[in-house]
Amino acid sequence: MMQIRVVKADGQIEPYLHTKVLGTFHHALAAVGDAPVFAAEQMAEAVTFYLYRQKEHGQITADEIHLMVESVLSATGFAHAAEALNRHRLTRRLKRRRIEVLADPGDDEPTAEWSKSRLAQSLTRSGEIDPLTARAIAGAVEEKVIAMNITRLRKSLLRQLIAGDVESFLDARRQLDAVTV
Repeated sequence: MMQIRVVKADGQIEPYLHTKVLGTFHHALAAVGDAPVFAAEQMAEAVTFYLYRQKEHGQITADEIHLMVESVLSATGFAHAAEALNRHRLTRRLKRRRIEVLADPGDDEPTAEWSKSRLAQSLTRSGEIDPLTARAIAGAVEEKVIAMNITRLRKSLLRQLIAGDVESFLDARRQLDAVTV
């Protein structure tokens, strides 16, 4: 069976992960006070089953998956969760667009827009981090930045956040490698 590839909003391509869809359903349901894990599991199974049965070319956009999740939530009596999921997604998109990365005092670098994909690419250029791990690290850093609710981020703080997450992720990978050997 062919692995489905997901085209992210920034053009990056990564493997389809059933657990991400499951997490999205669970998050949407929990956001409105419904947390039936069994329901989230069943809805995620339905989406994954459908994708593997219907996608001949093996590629789908993240937006298409999002619309499927919303449709399934609405069709199964959880329209309020679908609305909450959509609000959450739009809020995150807006917060991302508002974040500016500022040069440190004394640097001549210009202000830059926040870009999770640029951060992931930078991590992979070092050669120590594979693209999927780099994207996970960039995602974790982005979560911290968004949670801080700031719109202006100094590069020095960004470097500290990155260093902490790189260390954590690589340590976790070493531990997993030790267990699987």
